[in-house]
Amino acid sequence: MRDLLVAGIVFGSLPFILWRPHIGVLMWVWISVMNPHRLTWSFAYDFNFAAIIAIVTLASALLSKEVRRPPLNSLTVALVLFAAWTGVTTLVALYPEASYERWKALMKTQLMVFLIPMLFHKKEDVRLLLWVIVLSIGFYGAKGGFWTLLTGGEARVYGPMGSSIEDNNAIAASIVMMVPLMRYLQLTTPYRYIRWGMTGMMLLCGLGVLGTYSRGALLAAAAMLTLLWCKGRHKLAVLVIALAAIPFALSSMPEKWYVRMETIATYEQDNSAQMRLNAWRTMLNLANDRPFVGGGFEVGEKEVFERYSPDPSFPAQVAHSIYLQALGEHGYVGLGLYLFLFGAAWRTASRIIRTARTRPDLLWARELSLMMQVTLIGFAVAGAFLSLVNFDVPYYLVAVMAATLAMVERESRSEGSQLAGKNGADISQQTAGRDTMQQKA
Repeated sequence: MRDLLVAGIVFGSLPFILWRPHIGVLMWVWISVMNPHRLTWSFAYDFNFAAIIAIVTLASALLSKEVRRPPLNSLTVALVLFAAWTGVTTLVALYPEASYERWKALMKTQLMVFLIPMLFHKKEDVRLLLWVIVLSIGFYGAKGGFWTLLTGGEARVYGPMGSSIEDNNAIAASIVMMVPLMRYLQLTTPYRYIRWGMTGMMLLCGLGVLGTYSRGALLAAAAMLTLLWCKGRHKLAVLVIALAAIPFALSSMPEKWYVRMETIATYEQDNSAQMRLNAWRTMLNLANDRPFVGGGFEVGEKEVFERYSPDPSFPAQVAHSIYLQALGEHGYVGLGLYLFLFGAAWRTASRIIRTARTRPDLLWARELSLMMQVTLIGFAVAGAFLSLVNFDVPYYLVAVMAATLAMVERESRSEGSQLAGKNGADISQQTAGRDTMQQKA
């Protein structure tokens, strides 16, 4: 039944995608972020729905008049440079064939990322995209929160099997990133019941994060909630809810959860933490040996760790950090471009906040940029302990910021043109009045 439902939704959307290509982007994001096919048990589980959606979307975009030239700004430049550099590092990778498969998957995501600022030109379209992203992850957050309540926190929360967010740490980081965007949607919706629903989802997502037993996500949540309180509205109400909800959530967790969280302070005695430190040093040694290009996408192989690991007794594993992952896979140049991308996203958000501060019609863009900065902090902290360079959600959010900036700039230019026209008309009227008075004199 689930297989038929997912297949029916995807194939039923194809005529609408041909009509409006941005619907295809929404469907792609839903499939790639939520992975609904991974919740099935039959033919849909491994069916390549994404390829069908991508083909129809590209065909529709080629025929559509909605497509605009991509905006030229620091975000789009950073996206192009990072994507191009990963192509270079793939050509000279330690394992070219395996790296090519990873690079190809990333390029498919980047293709849809570039379509977002080309197809999403109205705030309603951007909000719809945010709803798709938030609900796709929020579904697992709310589900995890219920699971944590039912099991008393004894059983860990995981993401959908066979997806990029299957790992408990990955799904935790994803949920943490969504909370500020849930808050944005809550603040900007006119419907009371939706606001209540978003409050309930945020609380359940908080429980779901605790249920993952992810230490990195806990640190990210603490940093993010601090910034969220500083930047958000209704500080007193948020503080009251937090003071009531956090003690309740923590009291519902079992003793073994506290034991695991305490290892944050005693990482020297924790084997998992030591494995991470060993992986970080391995990536650093690899980058020092190949400083410009790194090792390509596949650097978790046994041979790599035998050659570059300071302690080969630890098993080969992933980099366990977006920063060390970018460094080990793409060298110092790749790390610089990756940091430049998210630095540009932060600066873009700040630019929108300044521009929209005195514009009531752009309040939505200001609120979105504030919450997007909180999300970036959550990803920056959680990502310090996870290999999420190829995770698609941050790239979609960067594209949302590029589309938002383009809309804000259009609105600013339009207002400037109208103001210039009005001033010109006033000057013409004043000149005509003076001429008339002179003629009378």
